[in-house]
Amino acid sequence: MASQNEEEQTEDYLFKIVMLGDSAVGKSNLLARFARDEFYQNSKSTIGVEFQTQTLDINGKEVKAQIWDTAGQERFRAVTSAYYRGAVGALLVYDISRQQTFENISRWLNELHTHSDMNVVTILVGNKSDLKDSREVATSEGKSLAEAEGLFFIETSALDSSNVTAAFQMVVKEICNILTKKVIQSQELDKQDPSWTGDGKTVILKGEGSEDASTVEAKKGGGCC
Repeated sequence: MASQNEEEQTEDYLFKIVMLGDSAVGKSNLLARFARDEFYQNSKSTIGVEFQTQTLDINGKEVKAQIWDTAGQERFRAVTSAYYRGAVGALLVYDISRQQTFENISRWLNELHTHSDMNVVTILVGNKSDLKDSREVATSEGKSLAEAEGLFFIETSALDSSNVTAAFQMVVKEICNILTKKVIQSQELDKQDPSWTGDGKTVILKGEGSEDASTVEAKKGGGCC
């Protein structure tokens, strides 16, 4: 008979993903659409940090994504290092109908790099693609910035659900790809050095040796997705 702890911890992996971008670009609605298939036309910013968890099946592995939303803090430049700690994925969101939100992406990217590892899997998201008549940022501009910064890129609409799930899945799948490589490397190290003490439960994706190294909780054995 399985223990209560085993029954409660059914996911194979737990990833922390953060959402960044100016106020009112639609971060909270993207999260609401992805996690609960909801959309709030007149949603208001709240102060604090909110997160939702969503379980995905990636190549037969159960992955739980813990997605954090700044929930209004960005208006006060109060997003702290604690928000980024442990994150292995990030969505940088701008509003395609507001050029300024796109221009501010570089500041959010700098902040992400300052407070977390440079190798956090990051996707640039042009939200509100349904506002075709109000577009101020061309798709080509988003693609060019993403290519220049080495980011994934996608345009979404929380209103009509376009590409919302795809955006989150893209990040999770890439984290899985990185994790798989790390697991293989650790297994090879274990074979080469029997004195190595890794227990197979926590795999460090980035920032090895640093106090705030990004980690992924994983069940013992096997690769990722």
